[in-house]
Amino acid sequence: MVRLQDDFYDAVNGEWEKTAIIPDDKPRTGGFSDLADEIEALMLETTDQWLEGKDIPDDPILQHFIAFHRQVADYEAREAAGVKPVLPLIEEYQALGSFAEFASKIADYELAGKPNFLPFGVSPDFKNAQLNVLWAQAVGTILPDTSYYAADNDKGKELLAVWRRSQEELLPQFGFSDQDIKDMLDKIIELDAKIAQYVLSSEESSEYAKLYHPYDWADFIQLAPELPLNIIFDKILGQEPDKVIVPEERFWTEFAADFYSEKNWELLKAYLVYEAATAYNAYLTDAIRIQSGAYSRALSGTPEAMDQKKAAYYLAQGPYNQALGLWYAKEKFSAAAKQDVEAKVATMIDVYKERLSQNNWLAKETIDKAITKLNVITPHIGYPEQLPETYAKKVIDDQRSLVENAQRLAEISIAYAWSKWNQPVDRKEWHMPAHMVNAYYDPQQNQIVFPAAILQAPFYSLEQSSSANYGGIGAVIAHEISHAFDTNGASFDENGSLNNWWRKEDYTAFKERTDRVVQQFDGLDSYGAKVNGQLTVSENVADLGGLACALAAAKKEADFSAADYFTNFARIWRMKARPEYMQMLAAVDVHAPGKLRTNVQVSNFSDFLAAFAVQEGDGMWRDEKDRVIIW
Repeated sequence: MVRLQDDFYDAVNGEWEKTAIIPDDKPRTGGFSDLADEIEALMLETTDQWLEGKDIPDDPILQHFIAFHRQVADYEAREAAGVKPVLPLIEEYQALGSFAEFASKIADYELAGKPNFLPFGVSPDFKNAQLNVLWAQAVGTILPDTSYYAADNDKGKELLAVWRRSQEELLPQFGFSDQDIKDMLDKIIELDAKIAQYVLSSEESSEYAKLYHPYDWADFIQLAPELPLNIIFDKILGQEPDKVIVPEERFWTEFAADFYSEKNWELLKAYLVYEAATAYNAYLTDAIRIQSGAYSRALSGTPEAMDQKKAAYYLAQGPYNQALGLWYAKEKFSAAAKQDVEAKVATMIDVYKERLSQNNWLAKETIDKAITKLNVITPHIGYPEQLPETYAKKVIDDQRSLVENAQRLAEISIAYAWSKWNQPVDRKEWHMPAHMVNAYYDPQQNQIVFPAAILQAPFYSLEQSSSANYGGIGAVIAHEISHAFDTNGASFDENGSLNNWWRKEDYTAFKERTDRVVQQFDGLDSYGAKVNGQLTVSENVADLGGLACALAAAKKEADFSAADYFTNFARIWRMKARPEYMQMLAAVDVHAPGKLRTNVQVSNFSDFLAAFAVQEGDGMWRDEKDRVIIW
């Protein structure tokens, strides 16, 4: 048996792991996943009843969801239709004769949700978080991160071969000949290799402040002279923008002129025809649905595709997820629970202020500004007060085919996204549905959001001790608050704008501490892959701050138990996962693996070492000089 003193995570979770079974259609199971699976089962049971005409809700939006779900779940009709719904789209792209012809149609393609290679979107301005502006991203790559394209990365070569084989099995179903397929895939892989040289890695993308590159519109459009950006955005936005933020600066300054050009047309066209053929895979025959997911399953090591019922539910709920979340929250989340969690958030913010006021390595000026930021953090608990107005437009027409309705839903969502340009940021809008087991901090709105789904056991329960609850939901709440002061959040002020509010000496002291967090994690093993300490630093800093502040809050309770506190923290992070999935996460995920989020973090706390009698020489021991507490 594993000793708590040698491997705390395994001692707490080892027996669970021996018997835990990863569902065949998933890459992992564990604290978050088990709860998500319970909610999934509830939603499947409920929506099945709705499909049968039982207990249909009065909400017209949910009634349109049911109508769409009924079409999605009609596999007989999907089988009968075969690939006919996408043949006109394929033919449309095959008929394109030049880059100039394609470019003249990009705006129409974008508004219709058709393939277009226009990687732009609307998000708040980092320097003025109250206003939505235009951002220029980059086109994506086949492999999950640029590191997979390194010459010595055998896994990348293996996965690219898997992707190619999966497409060779899929594409004949759309009427392409073997030669057509070979030519198409050769060109796509050639173009993909070029793209990979210029797009940001996951590590680069994780440093928010370094992504802010504003360009005057007149200067930006010179970067891709053959791409008629003025005409495109005049149609999409109704006018030419005056500026654009360019996080993917390398792509635009070094490659865009070649990418968007007549000389690159043959490669672009091959990719576009492919995108047209595969645009609606999820809505076609079951064989196509399953085959089209082969590559993603290989990435995560998942042996089986979802069954028909589950796949239909997830596909149908996509455009309506906030409405389903609202139904879930109102059914399962009580007003009393909402009030209790709101009180916990307020308590945690107060504890954070208290700890900041006692801080011995920051100047009072910086501490005061940090407390100002804490004072205006907006918590959202349980569910949003109302749905975005665009949901009322998501009307299903029974006279339209499944793909036609899906196209219409996409058009509505796209129009809504573009309508936000040059408009004030809606601070009431959530970016997660209430039935999702997760939480987030939004640095640009200085908000913390806790959907109803996460506000239950093992994170939170009246059946648990107060210390266990603080080690669960308390640590999660404090983690999200800590994001206001992690390596990303620290760059944004109380209004959510990118603004250096630190004294230079204080930020240097902060950086010294976060560098030590990087060192604690960098290079640690995760299923044969190495953890990237720089990629995961913001989340690790938030974990560390969350643990410290939730611990301080737990200590205020009369029944405080350090053992309960740390044990439940280890329990919420338990995870059993497939090796392929964990190896992929090591390359792309800003979170460290659950085992390391537990063991590395708790070993920094003298309360933990004392509670479990950890001594020098034990696996969980960390010398005092090597411990890091930031917040």
